[in-house]
Amino acid sequence: MTTQTRGRVRVEDGQKRIRTQIGGVTVADSANIKMVWEIPHFPTYYFPRDSVRMDLLSDSGETKRSPARGTANLFNITVGDRTVGQAARIWNDAKIEEVEGYVSFDWKSMDAWFEEDEEVYVHARDPYTRIDILQSSRSIRVEVDGVTIAESEKPRFLFETGLPVRYYLPKTDVHFEYLTQSETTTSCPYKGTARYWSVGTTGDDHEDVVWGYDTPLRESQEIAGFVSFYNEKLDIYVDGVLEEKPRTKFG
Repeated sequence: MTTQTRGRVRVEDGQKRIRTQIGGVTVADSANIKMVWEIPHFPTYYFPRDSVRMDLLSDSGETKRSPARGTANLFNITVGDRTVGQAARIWNDAKIEEVEGYVSFDWKSMDAWFEEDEEVYVHARDPYTRIDILQSSRSIRVEVDGVTIAESEKPRFLFETGLPVRYYLPKTDVHFEYLTQSETTTSCPYKGTARYWSVGTTGDDHEDVVWGYDTPLRESQEIAGFVSFYNEKLDIYVDGVLEEKPRTKFG
């Protein structure tokens, strides 16, 4: 895998076949994509022009400029009687030589994305992000306003690159009388879709501080039916010792 850095933008050769579709029609398909870290946390896929159905693209007349990446022409994509506006970007004036003439796509404008033959959700997965889920016999106790809302000696620890360890507890070890399910959901390309609960013990609600994955993605199936708690917002005791609250964007 070749890595190049241009300013703050990292570019690497991809090793997986990547496809993207609209309406079941494959718009781009390549095993020779570039991964470009337009933002720090995950890459964007850039396709060689000859791997793109250029007959489906039409110039919108608009451009997108980036101080680090250059200028891209924005193209509409038409499949049948459906047109998705400005969904494709052709980098004909790129500041990064490796992606000159390549095509990238707005992730949310496309209907489906695939790594090899497996669908990928939310955004491209970072090859440097790893998830380990380990069974533990350490005791975990979660308190809110001095009230124990969960306690278990059968937790599963989820270690995810760049995040604090998350403690997932069996639902049978959680006092759901203190929890109220909210309408909030979030999605993760590594774990799936989570639903949330708020906690109320003394009249004050702590919103969306508990979550769980009912049907997690394959690599995270060991947390199916378990729930976790924001270390940043609640008091969590590990083997009887109060854990220091981590500082993250979720705090």
